[in-house]
Amino acid sequence: MPANDQRSVPAISDVSFGELLKDPYPTFERARKMAAIVKIEAANIMVATRYDDVVAMERDSETFSSVNPQSLVNKVMGHTMMRKDGELHARERKAIEPALRPGAVKSCWAPRLEIIFDEVVATFEKDGEADLLNALAAPMAGRALAEVLGFIDIDWQTMALWSQSLIDGAGNYSADPEISQKAEDAARGVEDAIQRALPYHRDQPNGSVLSSMLHAEDPHSLEQIYANIKVAVGGGLNEPRDSILTLLLGLLENPDQLERVKADPNLWPTAFEESVRWISPIGMYPRRVTRDVVFSGIQLHEGDQIGLCVGAANRDGSRFEAPDHFDVFREKKSHLAFGAGPHFCAGAWLARHMVGRLVVPGLFERLRNLRLARHDEVRVHGWVFRGPTTLPVTWEV
Repeated sequence: MPANDQRSVPAISDVSFGELLKDPYPTFERARKMAAIVKIEAANIMVATRYDDVVAMERDSETFSSVNPQSLVNKVMGHTMMRKDGELHARERKAIEPALRPGAVKSCWAPRLEIIFDEVVATFEKDGEADLLNALAAPMAGRALAEVLGFIDIDWQTMALWSQSLIDGAGNYSADPEISQKAEDAARGVEDAIQRALPYHRDQPNGSVLSSMLHAEDPHSLEQIYANIKVAVGGGLNEPRDSILTLLLGLLENPDQLERVKADPNLWPTAFEESVRWISPIGMYPRRVTRDVVFSGIQLHEGDQIGLCVGAANRDGSRFEAPDHFDVFREKKSHLAFGAGPHFCAGAWLARHMVGRLVVPGLFERLRNLRLARHDEVRVHGWVFRGPTTLPVTWEV
């Protein structure tokens, strides 16, 4: 690109943070039309919102690095593998993968997840109505995550509190002291829980993530265990919780699609992939620019922070037709809900099984004539992390 065609980063300054949390998609669409990189003033961050640009950045970790010494994630959780690239990232990733591979999900976790699902649904199935956030999605995701990580004495409510506190702390750009304190308390709670569980996993190798870290060919140090378990608690609960509710919402709002999926169970995995494209639970993650570079006509400088908005890229109309619509039967194309490249979500296969093959199909089978109770009370919230925050439903008992 000729030097005189280079542009500085344009900005969107007339959108409030509250508007972004309520519905970020109109802002994302404006950003996609403006430039490859746009600053959203309300969030004080530059973002990439086009599908092809996000993919290109993910493929160039030398220029768009996960490593960021100033990251709040490092401050709250320690030096996690999410903020490492290359060999350092690969070594830590390799140590946890045995617990999360498709074979491990099928042989180790699927039977246990089925028991948890049965126990959770049994607590409310005779009620005839429920808000599925706290009745189903949060306890299912929290109990499953505690089990897979290898915690031995942590309930789902504590998992949910820790997860939210760590996420809030990692995004506490305003340095709110109350948020910082809650994040510190959660981090300390996670470390104490790890200390209680380590002797069991050290003496009895098993399928959990903690056991995998301890018994890997290149085992984690205690510092690495602390950091990577904290990042798993932070991101590993909201993703299945929110995708359970999103898939339910998409199908309940589109009963014709629901009936076709119920008639052909082979469509459940496709329905899950469409749900996380439609509303991506983890909608953005950061990268640091390592050198001055012109990217798609925009001048970037060493040290710039770019938010890769996968939630926006998954609604890019140049890749997905009618992208704002939930459509199980759209043309099959890959999405970015689980990221891409070396940092592709390690828990993706677990989420696919739990949400798309167990929980949502099982719920429609268990609860007869499941339907939205009060559509006007359904709420979907967030932009970095986004999902339904209420899903009131009713069914026949």
